[in-house]
Amino acid sequence: MRLDQLPLRTASRIAAIDWEGLAPREARRLRELGFDDGVPIEALHRGAMQGPLACRVGRMIVALRRTVAASVIVEPA
Repeated sequence: MRLDQLPLRTASRIAAIDWEGLAPREARRLRELGFDDGVPIEALHRGAMQGPLACRVGRMIVALRRTVAASVIVEPA
């Protein structure tokens, strides 16, 4: 399941990331934030009208564009 489709407050882990589908700048940002296979992730809030997705990654809360969140594949924890 893609991160942008994950139900809110559902504990999961990152299964894969489509690095080639991301712009180099966005891919670098995700790597710097600690996005990697096996990292715990949870969708917390969706912005209105296809706005950003707030999610907890490890112990941080970050906001991602929906297109970026669609590149993150998650699995139940």
